[in-house]
Amino acid sequence: MASRLTFGIDPGISGAIAVLADGEAGPIIDMPLLGEDREVDARQVALFIRAARDLHPGASVSAVIERVRAMPPKDGERRAGAQSSFNFGDHYGKAKAVLELLGIPYTRAEPASWKRQFGLTGQPKDASRVLAIQRFPTVAAELKRKKDNGRADALLIALYGEQRLASGVAA
Repeated sequence: MASRLTFGIDPGISGAIAVLADGEAGPIIDMPLLGEDREVDARQVALFIRAARDLHPGASVSAVIERVRAMPPKDGERRAGAQSSFNFGDHYGKAKAVLELLGIPYTRAEPASWKRQFGLTGQPKDASRVLAIQRFPTVAAELKRKKDNGRADALLIALYGEQRLASGVAA
């Protein structure tokens, strides 16, 4: 049994939830979605987190969630529209609410911060998946597809939180 569990949450529709148990990769799930509207299924998120926590009674539990926010267009660049930004914020809010209801302390990780820590700034989206496979070879099979980048991000977000905590810095 682990003494420390850290949940990493990439709250997007193509995101995921990953567990680190004493720094090693544990279960990972794609963000559970509900219905035709493809909204985050908060109940399934809670069941996954509770099940992982129940496997390690007495473990210290925390979570790190990627902080999301609307990004207005700049310099003619195309960005997500208002509805898309609202939906993304809704998913983020549901994940935070689950953590709060389960009494799990969490910190937020700015995408620029956690990506910078792992040298992913300016890298292609697939770079996080490649890095996660190198860092967590035991779950390489769960990261083999290019579309598994949400799983990789969730693992790295959890690792970011653990590393920040170990260095005495809040995530």
